[in-house]
Amino acid sequence: MAITVTPIPGLDPAVNDVRLRTAALINAEILPNEEALWRTQRSGELDGDERERARHRSIELREEIKAKVNEAGLWAPHLPEEHGGMGLDFLELAYMYEILSYAVGASALFGIAAPNSGNASVLVKYGTEEQKRKWLLPLIEGEMQSGFSMTERDHAGSDPRSIATEAVREGDEWVINGHKWFTSNGIDADFFIVMCRANDPSGELGATGQMTQIIVPTATRGVRIVRGIGIFGHDTSDHCEIRYEDVRVPVENTLGRVGEGHQAAQDRLGAGRVYHCMNSVGQMWRAFDLMVERSLTREVHGGLLKDKQFVQGFIAESYMDVQSARLMTIDAAQKVAAGSPDLRTAISAIKVFVPAAFHRVVDRAIQVWGGAGVSNDLPLAGMYLTARVLRIADGPDEVHKILMAKNIVHHFETGEGWNFGA
Repeated sequence: MAITVTPIPGLDPAVNDVRLRTAALINAEILPNEEALWRTQRSGELDGDERERARHRSIELREEIKAKVNEAGLWAPHLPEEHGGMGLDFLELAYMYEILSYAVGASALFGIAAPNSGNASVLVKYGTEEQKRKWLLPLIEGEMQSGFSMTERDHAGSDPRSIATEAVREGDEWVINGHKWFTSNGIDADFFIVMCRANDPSGELGATGQMTQIIVPTATRGVRIVRGIGIFGHDTSDHCEIRYEDVRVPVENTLGRVGEGHQAAQDRLGAGRVYHCMNSVGQMWRAFDLMVERSLTREVHGGLLKDKQFVQGFIAESYMDVQSARLMTIDAAQKVAAGSPDLRTAISAIKVFVPAAFHRVVDRAIQVWGGAGVSNDLPLAGMYLTARVLRIADGPDEVHKILMAKNIVHHFETGEGWNFGA
């Protein structure tokens, strides 16, 4: 069914306009074509000539929709206008993301699919003009794909201080050695942004051991993609295990200054946490609609599901989950936009609450749909896995709970209570 979007009272008319135009494209172009757009990504459903024809039709259809997105002026909303984007600010983006994520894969058709979108934002902020020309522009134009390579197999992803991948300077080159995994988009990427510990014996680029991000073309000698890591029983994925073995790249591939790597990652992850939560809200919205729609038509034991008290409980509980998650996430986005001193607490709170609420909403929708809920005929199974992964991605729940508690206790230690009205 179509997403129901109306203007939000009090919101900037320009933002309401973007939301309405986005919803119109979602309803007219993407939802009716979800099956054709993404069917070939489901292994085993097609074979031979039929699969090849479906693949070509999927590609053609995606390009047709991308052209319509461009015509509507909705392409790459996260990027500045001078780089071919819409130039939306943080809060405007958050409001747009919840609409986009209602439809499977819509973000990719609007030019903001991860990890390319996050990498593009890092290149805009930290890249040199030459790096932007060589890597950013082809990324924006869809001529290149990128990956983000930070997490390491042998070290806790929640503790960036444990990163062991090292880049040692030799003349005008970095020599990189390390073992990463869950490098996003690893199969198709033309280049990776790799988080390393920099070691410059000359001292010219900074003290040894400081974090830096380095652009590494995937075709560089010594970049060894070990495998696409299988998750939740699937044989493979586009999140890859990678070994960097004496990989040599020019020093000019350094993003920003040595020592800025951790801040660049936080710039990316801090915003990403809010956007991931708005994406989750959009998917929860879709799951909620699917559940209620099913309850209106499915007959069981002499009546419609909508009249069964268990299902009525599901509807009420899911409504509360979606509303709470959405309002908490918008509040966090407003705090980020305003530079509130409490923004880190707000971001950690949604990072814990929203994926859990997302999981509950999708779980109820699956239960109402029964066998169809876990099939590939509906997007619910994919949503369920995404919700579980988000409790680990961008920092596990436990780390964010500790951060929240420390921030709150600090307020009380300084003689203040917590201001829930701020």
